[in-house]
Amino acid sequence: MTNQPITYATAGVDVEAGDKAVELMKASVRRATRPEVIGGLGGFAGLFDASALARMTRPVLATSTDGVGTKVAIAQALDKHDTIGFDLVGMVVDDIVVCGAEPLFMTDYIATGKVVPERIAAIVGGIARACEEVGVALVGGETAEHPGLLEPDEYDVAGAATGVVEYAAMLGPQRVADGDVVVALASSGLHSNGYSLVRRVVASAGWSLDRHVDDFGRSLGEELLEPTRLYTRPLLDLIATPGVEVHALSHVTGGGLAANLARVLPSGTFARLDRSTWSPPAVFAAVAELGRVPRSDLERTLNQGIGFVVVLPAEQAERAVELAGAHGIPAWLLGEVTTVQRAHDERLVATDTEIVQGAKGVAGGSVQVVGEHPER
Repeated sequence: MTNQPITYATAGVDVEAGDKAVELMKASVRRATRPEVIGGLGGFAGLFDASALARMTRPVLATSTDGVGTKVAIAQALDKHDTIGFDLVGMVVDDIVVCGAEPLFMTDYIATGKVVPERIAAIVGGIARACEEVGVALVGGETAEHPGLLEPDEYDVAGAATGVVEYAAMLGPQRVADGDVVVALASSGLHSNGYSLVRRVVASAGWSLDRHVDDFGRSLGEELLEPTRLYTRPLLDLIATPGVEVHALSHVTGGGLAANLARVLPSGTFARLDRSTWSPPAVFAAVAELGRVPRSDLERTLNQGIGFVVVLPAEQAERAVELAGAHGIPAWLLGEVTTVQRAHDERLVATDTEIVQGAKGVAGGSVQVVGEHPER
Protein backbone atom coordinates (compact mmCIF):
# COMPACT_ATOMS: atom_id res chain seq x y z
CA MET A 1 0.00 0.00 0.00
CA THR A 2 1.35 3.44 -0.92
CA ASN A 3 1.54 6.32 1.53
CA GLN A 4 1.29 8.84 -1.29
CA PRO A 5 -2.03 9.98 -2.79
CA ILE A 6 -2.73 8.56 -6.25
CA THR A 7 -4.00 10.98 -8.85
CA TYR A 8 -5.04 10.58 -12.47
CA ALA A 9 -1.71 12.15 -13.46
CA THR A 10 0.37 9.71 -11.38
CA ALA A 11 -1.68 6.89 -12.95
CA GLY A 12 -0.29 8.07 -16.29
CA VAL A 13 -3.07 10.23 -17.75
CA ASP A 14 -2.22 13.87 -18.47
CA VAL A 15 -5.46 15.83 -18.92
CA GLU A 16 -3.60 19.08 -19.54
CA ALA A 17 -1.64 17.49 -22.41
CA GLY A 18 -4.95 16.41 -23.94
CA ASP A 19 -6.29 19.95 -23.72
CA LYS A 20 -3.14 21.30 -25.33
CA ALA A 21 -3.47 18.80 -28.18
CA VAL A 22 -7.00 20.05 -28.85
CA GLU A 23 -5.77 23.64 -28.99
CA LEU A 24 -3.01 22.69 -31.44
CA MET A 25 -5.38 20.88 -33.80
CA LYS A 26 -8.18 23.46 -33.87
CA ALA A 27 -6.93 25.41 -36.88
CA SER A 28 -6.56 22.36 -39.12
CA VAL A 29 -9.92 20.88 -38.08
CA ARG A 30 -11.63 24.22 -38.73
CA ARG A 31 -10.64 23.97 -42.41
CA ALA A 32 -12.10 20.45 -42.75
CA THR A 33 -15.72 21.55 -42.75
CA ARG A 34 -18.85 21.95 -44.84
CA PRO A 35 -21.69 24.49 -44.68
CA GLU A 36 -23.93 21.87 -43.03
CA VAL A 37 -21.75 21.61 -39.92
CA ILE A 38 -23.31 23.11 -36.79
CA GLY A 39 -21.13 24.22 -33.89
CA GLY A 40 -17.43 23.65 -33.51
CA LEU A 41 -14.81 21.42 -31.95
CA GLY A 42 -15.30 20.29 -28.37
CA GLY A 43 -18.95 19.26 -28.19
CA PHE A 44 -20.12 15.87 -26.98
CA ALA A 45 -21.35 15.11 -30.49
CA GLY A 46 -20.63 16.46 -33.94
CA LEU A 47 -23.67 18.14 -35.48
CA PHE A 48 -24.55 18.10 -39.18
CA ASP A 49 -27.61 19.75 -40.74
CA ALA A 50 -29.30 16.99 -42.75
CA SER A 51 -32.27 19.02 -44.02
CA ALA A 52 -31.03 18.67 -47.62
CA LEU A 53 -31.88 14.97 -47.41
CA ALA A 54 -35.57 15.91 -47.26
CA ARG A 55 -35.32 17.06 -50.87
CA MET A 56 -34.11 13.64 -51.97
CA THR A 57 -36.58 11.04 -53.22
CA ARG A 58 -35.26 8.11 -51.21
CA PRO A 59 -32.03 9.00 -49.43
CA VAL A 60 -29.89 6.06 -48.34
CA LEU A 61 -27.21 6.62 -45.70
CA ALA A 62 -23.90 4.83 -46.21
CA THR A 63 -21.43 4.34 -43.37
CA SER A 64 -17.96 2.89 -43.03
CA THR A 65 -15.35 2.43 -40.34
CA ASP A 66 -11.73 1.34 -40.53
CA GLY A 67 -8.21 1.94 -39.28
CA VAL A 68 -4.73 2.11 -40.74
CA GLY A 69 -3.41 -1.19 -39.42
CA THR A 70 0.25 -1.75 -38.66
CA LYS A 71 1.36 1.01 -41.01
CA VAL A 72 1.28 3.16 -37.87
CA ALA A 73 4.40 1.27 -36.76
CA ILE A 74 6.29 2.82 -39.69
CA ALA A 75 5.12 6.31 -38.75
CA GLN A 76 6.16 5.72 -35.15
CA ALA A 77 9.57 4.36 -36.12
CA LEU A 78 10.24 7.38 -38.36
CA ASP A 79 8.63 9.81 -35.90
CA LYS A 80 6.62 11.25 -38.78
CA HIS A 81 2.92 11.48 -38.07
CA ASP A 82 1.43 14.06 -40.43
CA THR A 83 0.57 11.70 -43.32
CA ILE A 84 -1.02 8.73 -41.57
CA GLY A 85 -4.29 10.66 -41.55
CA PHE A 86 -4.47 10.43 -45.35
CA ASP A 87 -4.33 6.66 -44.99
CA LEU A 88 -7.18 6.72 -42.49
CA VAL A 89 -9.40 8.91 -44.65
CA GLY A 90 -8.62 6.82 -47.71
CA MET A 91 -9.53 3.57 -45.98
CA VAL A 92 -12.76 4.95 -44.51
CA VAL A 93 -14.15 7.55 -46.90
CA ASP A 94 -13.32 5.83 -50.19
CA ASP A 95 -15.26 2.74 -49.09
CA ILE A 96 -18.40 4.89 -49.03
CA VAL A 97 -17.98 5.98 -52.65
CA VAL A 98 -18.14 2.33 -53.79
CA CYS A 99 -21.95 2.40 -53.63
CA GLY A 100 -22.08 5.80 -55.34
CA ALA A 101 -22.62 7.78 -52.14
CA GLU A 102 -21.20 11.22 -51.41
CA PRO A 103 -19.33 11.15 -48.08
CA LEU A 104 -20.54 13.92 -45.77
CA PHE A 105 -18.77 13.80 -42.41
CA MET A 106 -16.21 11.82 -40.43
CA THR A 107 -15.05 11.28 -36.86
CA ASP A 108 -11.71 9.89 -35.66
CA TYR A 109 -10.37 8.02 -32.64
CA ILE A 110 -6.77 7.92 -31.43
CA ALA A 111 -5.56 5.65 -28.62
CA THR A 112 -2.07 6.25 -27.30
CA GLY A 113 0.13 5.28 -24.40
CA LYS A 114 1.01 8.92 -23.68
CA VAL A 115 -0.50 12.08 -25.12
CA VAL A 116 2.23 14.15 -26.73
CA PRO A 117 0.26 17.22 -27.90
CA GLU A 118 2.42 17.92 -30.94
CA ARG A 119 2.20 14.30 -32.11
CA ILE A 120 -1.58 14.13 -31.71
CA ALA A 121 -1.96 17.45 -33.48
CA ALA A 122 0.16 16.17 -36.37
CA ILE A 123 -2.00 13.04 -36.72
CA VAL A 124 -5.25 14.98 -36.61
CA GLY A 125 -3.80 17.63 -38.90
CA GLY A 126 -3.22 14.96 -41.54
CA ILE A 127 -6.77 13.64 -41.11
CA ALA A 128 -8.14 17.17 -41.45
CA ARG A 129 -6.13 17.95 -44.60
CA ALA A 130 -7.30 14.72 -46.20
CA CYS A 131 -10.92 15.48 -45.27
CA GLU A 132 -10.52 18.95 -46.76
CA GLU A 133 -9.18 17.42 -49.99
CA VAL A 134 -12.14 15.08 -50.42
CA GLY A 135 -14.80 17.55 -49.25
CA VAL A 136 -15.73 15.76 -46.03
CA ALA A 137 -16.36 17.51 -42.72
CA LEU A 138 -14.34 16.33 -39.72
CA VAL A 139 -17.03 16.86 -37.08
CA GLY A 140 -15.41 15.33 -34.03
CA GLY A 141 -13.06 12.82 -32.53
CA GLU A 142 -11.54 11.37 -29.40
CA THR A 143 -8.03 10.96 -28.07
CA ALA A 144 -7.65 8.36 -25.32
CA GLU A 145 -4.57 7.93 -23.16
CA HIS A 146 -3.98 4.27 -22.22
CA PRO A 147 -0.91 3.99 -19.97
CA GLY A 148 0.05 0.41 -19.23
CA LEU A 149 -1.85 -0.84 -22.25
CA LEU A 150 0.22 0.97 -24.88
CA GLU A 151 3.82 2.12 -24.69
CA PRO A 152 4.33 5.90 -24.44
CA ASP A 153 5.26 6.24 -28.12
CA GLU A 154 2.62 3.82 -29.40
CA TYR A 155 -0.75 4.80 -30.84
CA ASP A 156 -3.48 3.47 -33.07
CA VAL A 157 -6.02 5.38 -35.16
CA ALA A 158 -9.50 4.58 -36.41
CA GLY A 159 -12.34 6.51 -37.96
CA ALA A 160 -15.90 6.37 -39.18
CA ALA A 161 -17.73 8.30 -41.89
CA THR A 162 -21.26 8.72 -43.23
CA GLY A 163 -22.48 9.56 -46.71
CA VAL A 164 -25.71 9.61 -48.70
CA VAL A 165 -26.94 8.41 -52.08
CA GLU A 166 -30.29 8.30 -53.85
CA TYR A 167 -31.62 4.76 -53.78
CA ALA A 168 -32.17 4.81 -57.54
CA ALA A 169 -28.55 5.89 -58.11
CA MET A 170 -26.86 3.23 -56.00
CA LEU A 171 -24.03 1.40 -57.72
CA GLY A 172 -23.45 -2.30 -57.35
CA PRO A 173 -23.94 -5.80 -58.72
CA GLN A 174 -27.51 -5.06 -59.83
CA ARG A 175 -26.15 -2.77 -62.56
CA VAL A 176 -23.35 -4.95 -63.94
CA ALA A 177 -24.06 -6.43 -67.37
CA ASP A 178 -22.54 -8.97 -69.74
CA GLY A 179 -20.04 -7.10 -71.92
CA ASP A 180 -19.00 -4.54 -69.32
CA VAL A 181 -15.30 -3.85 -68.91
CA VAL A 182 -13.07 -3.23 -65.90
CA VAL A 183 -10.93 -0.07 -65.75
CA ALA A 184 -8.08 0.09 -63.22
CA LEU A 185 -7.05 3.22 -61.31
CA ALA A 186 -3.45 3.19 -60.13
CA SER A 187 -2.53 3.16 -56.46
CA SER A 188 0.11 5.44 -54.98
CA GLY A 189 1.94 2.40 -53.59
CA LEU A 190 1.14 -0.02 -50.80
CA HIS A 191 -1.65 2.16 -49.41
CA SER A 192 -2.59 0.74 -45.96
CA ASN A 193 -2.96 -2.99 -46.34
CA GLY A 194 -0.58 -5.88 -45.89
CA TYR A 195 1.90 -4.11 -43.62
CA SER A 196 2.19 -7.09 -41.30
CA LEU A 197 3.57 -9.04 -44.27
CA VAL A 198 5.72 -6.14 -45.48
CA ARG A 199 7.21 -5.46 -42.06
CA ARG A 200 7.99 -9.14 -41.56
CA VAL A 201 9.72 -9.30 -44.95
CA VAL A 202 11.76 -6.15 -44.28
CA ALA A 203 12.81 -7.36 -40.83
CA SER A 204 13.78 -10.78 -42.18
CA ALA A 205 15.93 -9.14 -44.87
CA GLY A 206 17.63 -6.92 -42.29
CA TRP A 207 16.74 -3.73 -44.14
CA SER A 208 16.62 -0.54 -42.08
CA LEU A 209 14.02 2.15 -42.78
CA ASP A 210 16.73 4.68 -43.62
CA ARG A 211 18.21 2.43 -46.32
CA HIS A 212 18.23 4.15 -49.72
CA VAL A 213 16.71 1.94 -52.42
CA ASP A 214 17.62 2.91 -55.98
CA ASP A 215 14.47 1.34 -57.44
CA PHE A 216 12.37 3.55 -55.18
CA GLY A 217 14.44 6.69 -55.65
CA ARG A 218 14.23 7.29 -51.91
CA SER A 219 14.59 5.53 -48.58
CA LEU A 220 12.68 2.40 -47.66
CA GLY A 221 10.89 4.26 -44.88
CA GLU A 222 9.74 7.02 -47.23
CA GLU A 223 8.39 4.44 -49.66
CA LEU A 224 6.53 2.54 -46.95
CA LEU A 225 5.02 5.71 -45.53
CA GLU A 226 3.74 6.99 -48.91
CA PRO A 227 0.14 8.11 -48.20
CA THR A 228 -2.87 6.33 -49.61
CA ARG A 229 -4.22 7.94 -52.78
CA LEU A 230 -7.64 9.56 -52.28
CA TYR A 231 -10.19 8.68 -54.97
CA THR A 232 -13.37 10.33 -53.64
CA ARG A 233 -13.58 13.45 -55.79
CA PRO A 234 -12.34 11.86 -59.03
CA LEU A 235 -14.86 9.04 -58.68
CA LEU A 236 -17.77 11.33 -57.79
CA ASP A 237 -16.88 13.43 -60.85
CA LEU A 238 -16.80 10.29 -62.98
CA ILE A 239 -20.20 9.16 -61.70
CA ALA A 240 -21.68 12.60 -62.43
CA THR A 241 -20.22 12.90 -65.95
CA PRO A 242 -22.90 12.93 -68.67
CA GLY A 243 -22.55 10.01 -71.04
CA VAL A 244 -20.70 7.86 -68.50
CA GLU A 245 -22.72 5.14 -66.79
CA VAL A 246 -20.73 3.64 -63.94
CA HIS A 247 -22.15 0.27 -62.95
CA ALA A 248 -19.92 -0.74 -60.04
CA LEU A 249 -16.82 0.35 -58.15
CA SER A 250 -14.45 -1.63 -55.98
CA HIS A 251 -11.87 -0.37 -53.50
CA VAL A 252 -8.82 -2.65 -53.67
CA THR A 253 -7.86 -3.07 -50.02
CA GLY A 254 -7.38 -6.13 -47.80
CA GLY A 255 -7.93 -9.29 -49.82
CA GLY A 256 -6.43 -7.94 -53.01
CA LEU A 257 -7.73 -7.20 -56.49
CA ALA A 258 -9.66 -10.36 -57.39
CA ALA A 259 -11.51 -10.77 -54.09
CA ASN A 260 -12.56 -7.14 -53.86
CA LEU A 261 -13.84 -7.05 -57.43
CA ALA A 262 -15.76 -10.32 -56.90
CA ARG A 263 -17.69 -8.62 -54.07
CA VAL A 264 -19.33 -6.12 -56.46
CA LEU A 265 -20.16 -8.54 -59.29
CA PRO A 266 -23.44 -10.46 -59.43
CA SER A 267 -23.52 -14.22 -59.06
CA GLY A 268 -23.20 -15.90 -62.44
CA THR A 269 -20.74 -13.38 -63.88
CA PHE A 270 -17.07 -13.87 -64.67
CA ALA A 271 -14.37 -11.18 -64.90
CA ARG A 272 -11.11 -11.91 -66.68
CA LEU A 273 -8.30 -9.53 -65.74
CA ASP A 274 -4.99 -9.35 -67.58
CA ARG A 275 -1.67 -8.80 -65.76
CA SER A 276 0.00 -7.80 -69.04
CA THR A 277 -1.86 -4.47 -68.91
CA TRP A 278 0.28 -3.03 -66.10
CA SER A 279 3.59 -3.23 -64.24
CA PRO A 280 3.29 -3.06 -60.44
CA PRO A 281 5.52 -0.40 -58.82
CA ALA A 282 8.94 -1.52 -57.64
CA VAL A 283 7.96 -1.87 -53.99
CA PHE A 284 5.76 -4.87 -54.78
CA ALA A 285 8.56 -6.67 -56.58
CA ALA A 286 10.90 -5.89 -53.69
CA VAL A 287 8.52 -7.45 -51.15
CA ALA A 288 8.07 -10.52 -53.35
CA GLU A 289 11.79 -11.05 -53.93
CA LEU A 290 13.04 -10.26 -50.41
CA GLY A 291 10.50 -12.55 -48.78
CA ARG A 292 10.18 -15.11 -51.57
CA VAL A 293 6.45 -14.44 -51.21
CA PRO A 294 4.34 -16.67 -53.48
CA ARG A 295 2.42 -14.72 -56.10
CA SER A 296 -0.89 -16.07 -54.85
CA ASP A 297 -0.19 -14.75 -51.36
CA LEU A 298 1.14 -11.44 -52.68
CA GLU A 299 -1.98 -10.83 -54.77
CA ARG A 300 -4.31 -11.76 -51.90
CA THR A 301 -2.55 -9.34 -49.56
CA LEU A 302 -1.34 -6.29 -51.51
CA ASN A 303 -3.02 -4.08 -54.10
CA GLN A 304 -0.21 -4.67 -56.64
CA GLY A 305 -0.48 -1.12 -57.97
CA ILE A 306 -4.26 -0.90 -58.42
CA GLY A 307 -6.21 1.09 -55.83
CA PHE A 308 -9.67 1.11 -57.40
CA VAL A 309 -11.52 -0.51 -60.28
CA VAL A 310 -14.48 0.78 -62.26
CA VAL A 311 -16.99 -1.46 -64.04
CA LEU A 312 -18.85 0.22 -66.90
CA PRO A 313 -19.95 -0.32 -70.54
CA ALA A 314 -17.09 -1.03 -72.93
CA GLU A 315 -17.75 2.02 -75.12
CA GLN A 316 -17.26 4.33 -72.13
CA ALA A 317 -13.93 2.94 -70.93
CA GLU A 318 -11.79 5.40 -72.88
CA ARG A 319 -13.69 8.34 -71.41
CA ALA A 320 -13.23 6.96 -67.88
CA VAL A 321 -9.48 6.62 -68.46
CA GLU A 322 -9.32 10.23 -69.69
CA LEU A 323 -11.24 11.58 -66.70
CA ALA A 324 -9.03 9.73 -64.25
CA GLY A 325 -5.96 11.08 -66.02
CA ALA A 326 -7.33 14.61 -65.72
CA HIS A 327 -7.25 14.10 -61.96
CA GLY A 328 -3.65 12.88 -62.13
CA ILE A 329 -4.51 9.20 -61.72
CA PRO A 330 -3.11 6.75 -64.29
CA ALA A 331 -5.87 4.43 -65.52
CA TRP A 332 -6.16 1.65 -68.08
CA LEU A 333 -8.41 -1.09 -69.43
CA LEU A 334 -7.84 -4.10 -67.18
CA GLY A 335 -10.33 -6.72 -68.29
CA GLU A 336 -13.87 -7.64 -69.21
CA VAL A 337 -17.00 -9.04 -67.59
CA THR A 338 -19.20 -11.74 -69.07
CA THR A 339 -21.45 -14.54 -67.88
CA VAL A 340 -19.89 -17.70 -66.51
CA GLN A 341 -21.64 -19.68 -69.24
CA ARG A 342 -20.31 -17.53 -72.07
CA ALA A 343 -16.84 -17.51 -70.51
CA HIS A 344 -16.76 -21.31 -70.70
CA ASP A 345 -18.37 -21.43 -74.14
CA GLU A 346 -15.76 -19.03 -75.55
CA ARG A 347 -12.92 -20.65 -73.59
CA LEU A 348 -12.10 -17.45 -71.70
CA VAL A 349 -11.43 -19.39 -68.50
CA ALA A 350 -7.84 -20.51 -67.95
CA THR A 351 -7.96 -24.04 -66.57
CA ASP A 352 -4.64 -23.81 -64.73
CA THR A 353 -5.34 -20.54 -62.88
CA GLU A 354 -7.20 -19.89 -59.63
CA ILE A 355 -10.70 -18.44 -59.81
CA VAL A 356 -11.85 -16.26 -56.91
CA GLN A 357 -15.59 -16.34 -56.27
CA GLY A 358 -17.21 -13.97 -53.83
CA ALA A 359 -15.44 -12.69 -50.72
CA LYS A 360 -16.08 -11.61 -47.12
CA GLY A 361 -19.40 -13.38 -46.95
CA VAL A 362 -20.69 -12.01 -50.26
CA ALA A 363 -21.76 -14.63 -52.79
CA GLY A 364 -20.68 -12.50 -55.73
CA GLY A 365 -19.19 -13.11 -59.12
CA SER A 366 -16.05 -14.93 -60.23
CA VAL A 367 -12.72 -13.28 -61.05
CA GLN A 368 -9.63 -14.74 -62.68
CA VAL A 369 -6.34 -12.90 -63.15
CA VAL A 370 -4.30 -14.23 -66.07
CA GLY A 371 -1.09 -13.47 -67.95
CA GLU A 372 2.22 -12.01 -66.82
CA HIS A 373 3.26 -8.50 -65.93
CA PRO A 374 5.57 -6.76 -68.42
CA GLU A 375 9.18 -6.56 -67.31
CA ARG A 376 10.05 -3.24 -65.73
